[in-house]
Amino acid sequence: MKRNQIFVLLMLVVSLVLWSCGGGEKQAADTAGADNSTIAKDMTTSAENGGYGFEKLAEDLGYITYEMQPEEQIFFGDPRAKKGGMFRHITTRFPATMRTEGQNANYVENSTISGLCYEGLVTTHPLTLEFIPSLASHWKVSEDKLKFWFRINPDARWSDGHEVVAEDVVATWDLHMDETILSPSDQLVYGKFERPVVESKYIVSVVCKELSWRNLLYFGGMALLPAHYLNQIDGSEYLKEYQFKMLPSTGSYIIHEEDIISQESFTLTRRTDYWAKDDPMNKYLANFDKIKFIVVKDNQPLMYEKFKKGEGDFYTVSKARVWVEETNYESIQKGWIQKRKVYSEKPAGTSGYAFNMRKWPFNDKRVRMAFTYLYNREKMNKEMYYSEYSMMNSMYSGSVYENPNNEKVVYSPDKAVKLLEEAGFKNRNDEGWLVNADGRILRFEIAIMKGSDYMVTPVQQMMKDYGIDMQIKYIDGTANWKNLMERNFTIYMQNWSGLVFPNPETSLHSSLADQDNNNNIGGFKNERVDVLLAEYDKTFSQARRVEIIREIDGIYSDIHPAAWGIARNYQRILYWDKFGYPEYMVTRFTGDYRTAFTHWWIEPEKEKALKEAMANNTNLPSGEVDVKFWPKFLKASLK
Repeated sequence: MKRNQIFVLLMLVVSLVLWSCGGGEKQAADTAGADNSTIAKDMTTSAENGGYGFEKLAEDLGYITYEMQPEEQIFFGDPRAKKGGMFRHITTRFPATMRTEGQNANYVENSTISGLCYEGLVTTHPLTLEFIPSLASHWKVSEDKLKFWFRINPDARWSDGHEVVAEDVVATWDLHMDETILSPSDQLVYGKFERPVVESKYIVSVVCKELSWRNLLYFGGMALLPAHYLNQIDGSEYLKEYQFKMLPSTGSYIIHEEDIISQESFTLTRRTDYWAKDDPMNKYLANFDKIKFIVVKDNQPLMYEKFKKGEGDFYTVSKARVWVEETNYESIQKGWIQKRKVYSEKPAGTSGYAFNMRKWPFNDKRVRMAFTYLYNREKMNKEMYYSEYSMMNSMYSGSVYENPNNEKVVYSPDKAVKLLEEAGFKNRNDEGWLVNADGRILRFEIAIMKGSDYMVTPVQQMMKDYGIDMQIKYIDGTANWKNLMERNFTIYMQNWSGLVFPNPETSLHSSLADQDNNNNIGGFKNERVDVLLAEYDKTFSQARRVEIIREIDGIYSDIHPAAWGIARNYQRILYWDKFGYPEYMVTRFTGDYRTAFTHWWIEPEKEKALKEAMANNTNLPSGEVDVKFWPKFLKASLK
């Protein structure tokens, strides 16, 4: 195993699994599924230029790599895994686009597609977060850490049979930097690099404009797209041409255009010709022949009923009430459906209510704080959520990054009334609503999807009790997201996933506050935070980075762009008992349902036993509900 350990530890960054499928055609017919092993290998490019034989020269040339050790195999997929079958997943919305880049491509569905279908140059180790190979077999970092070189594996292939080459890296970077893709945070992230340089067919280099401990992961983790397509179009043409079809991919799955049924479903097909299918890091992953996403729009009860009828294979139980009161029916009692609460080290993320500070009335901090003091989440947790959650008081709840000095907000009507009076809302009109000196009612609208009202109507009543008119408007998920990205909202019920290594820049930098289509949804601006963000990027000391994030968290908490909600550190899942999976069930840091797509498989003996049990109305064994592999693993590693 050859690696610069010190540098790798310093350069660990923001995201965990670089969810790396493609398909579609522009030039010629899609040849995905053809046996890429029959494609002639390039034996003309010299080893010095990245061709075959490079491995023997790599160390002398200053390149590093990572070789998986046998004892690590289980974390890269279970050797018991078997290929075949279909995994059916019921989801709540159809993506606004099937593209993985550009406008409206920041849905979790697009991230999932990207992770299953496309690959970057490097990725991160599922257990240690060290850098490991992906499309690049080796990489090199200059002494000043401002220039990177990557050697692309000459075996890497696109799904249409083309080789992956250095030009693909340049074309992908060019796309991200094209403002016509209408994704300004792309230019913020990738604008930190000079245009990559093709050093040879398989070697590409890039210079960083400024020192940042995240640069290697950001650039190395950039999911590549094929230059032989991108070089024919600009960003605006890309948005239009690939709205609902895919570019060729390098990953283990592909989406054929005919498998995209608008607003109903989309299906991923496993590539039998995936270039790295026999690599030990991939051999036991991507086990399902097909993964079908079935869309049931904004109707959680119907989604659950379809799962219970066997129309879906796996269900994530988000509601505590459903988990406690509605997971004791016959199929679960008989063990046909298994029930698990799976713990991991996945960051809690954020939830609650985000305020649009650009708009009245939440452009006034006193109103934001009053809302927060009237939001009785402790009562809701006890009466509605069976005390399953803890209270969130930070963007980084439950992590080392949480500022311990943040106010631990509790329900306090007295504080709320005082703040509202200071903001000018001292009197009520004949209808009982608070009004200011101009007679303007303290009234605002929140748009939600049906199925979320059980969480919002209690808050609506809390506000009403104190003269605040919070009006609910029902809207579908796609329209709601569009309004959020276009800043056409006043208050938004939010739920954002967390990152192991925080990346506050794309959510908090002042330059994004007044632009659409990025994650600075509240319009947050703060000069001190901008200074801290710049320092954060250049700080290679993890201890100092923790200090920086804590200070940012404290400033954010004081400005108060959001009323925090509740948090939990486990996943509640149900699944039909026909699957095999690693002992840990979910990966260490991602810790969510997407592990099933990559690490699970259909176990023929279990599938047969399930069919027989259902036909004969007999029981199957039910395992332990709590799965605490990762907490135990962490505890053992600290000894």
